[in-house]
Amino acid sequence: MSDKPPTALPTVRLKIERRSSHPWIFQKMVEKPHTRLLGGTIVDIEDRGGQWVARGFYNGHSRISVRVLTSNRDEQIDADFFRKKIRAAVALRKDMLQLDRVTNAYRLVHSEADDLSGLVVDKFGSTIVVEFFAAGMFRVRQIIIDTLAAEFPDSKFYWFAEEHVGKQESFDCRSPEPPPPEVIHEHGLKFRVAPGTKHKTGFFLDQRDNRKFLSEFCGGKRVLDICCNTGGFAVYAKAAGGASESIGLDLDEQVIELAKQNAKLNGVSVRFIQSDLFPWLRDAIPNGERFDVVVLDPAKLTRDREDVEGALRKYTDMNRLAMQVVSPGGVFLSCSCTGLVSEPDFLEMLRRAAWQAGRHLQIFRVSGAGADHPFLAHVQEGRYLKAVFARVS
Repeated sequence: MSDKPPTALPTVRLKIERRSSHPWIFQKMVEKPHTRLLGGTIVDIEDRGGQWVARGFYNGHSRISVRVLTSNRDEQIDADFFRKKIRAAVALRKDMLQLDRVTNAYRLVHSEADDLSGLVVDKFGSTIVVEFFAAGMFRVRQIIIDTLAAEFPDSKFYWFAEEHVGKQESFDCRSPEPPPPEVIHEHGLKFRVAPGTKHKTGFFLDQRDNRKFLSEFCGGKRVLDICCNTGGFAVYAKAAGGASESIGLDLDEQVIELAKQNAKLNGVSVRFIQSDLFPWLRDAIPNGERFDVVVLDPAKLTRDREDVEGALRKYTDMNRLAMQVVSPGGVFLSCSCTGLVSEPDFLEMLRRAAWQAGRHLQIFRVSGAGADHPFLAHVQEGRYLKAVFARVS
């Protein structure tokens, strides 16, 4: 075999010996190339001794300067590579997990977990939403979309990148006109999703299994869904769980309107309240408001490692208040989608919050995202969602 791959690629050299299989290589570990490379250029990667170690995307603008796609020197990063990886990701969801039996909405590609660092793809019925986190993935977008179109004929496509990602990665993703809202189904319930709104899709697929599990405790119960977004847990509690009363609380007027539509779609009555959780709970506690089941599922609190302690303090404050409106013996589900907050740190935060609230937490399940959001053993960052189920006394 030749020392060089069949197609010569630019080479990027590391300042270190590569002793990890993690696909992210940070800027401080990479020597600046002699020749300027466009963000998202496919490169060969050598360690500081000149030994070939991997192949992937290079982006000198990004904090993650190199995203490794393969450590197999014989594997080329071409159209066939992306087609093969996408088909494998689709096969996991359709053939192995058989998600089509319970829903027509699920994650198709989960970035590093599917060996496609910087790419996330969600399916919402006949609409497929592609999100780019890396300039390299954006550069091969046509291959990605063509491959998905072959797997899911007659689908509508919407693609986007969040503004902060475009700035960090230095690429300009111009999204098409958003497709019309679509009604998806999961576990027999219906939800309206609207790709292209400020909330991306208007629905969180990763909580599918947790929504169903929580509904099993709601029969004849009074339920409060804090940070309800478009009403997933609140609607499940009433429509699938048979709750006597279900209340959803969220600050965002737009998602409250979608939540009301979702309750109507399922033929149930759910009371939705537009309010910030802190003043609402501070009023509810002395007024004696108590609920048999309480869900707390706030949005991501930080993307910055420097702000993790501040995020944990905020989690402590909101959990301390939420626990105080749980009836004795009631169920409390506390969630965090902040990937930088580890599961051990989240559990320690719950211990502190319970102590401050004078509550006793009996944790009976610690869950995460559904199986369509897998993670690699050596890339724990993919395990971002924490969902802790507890009985409160």
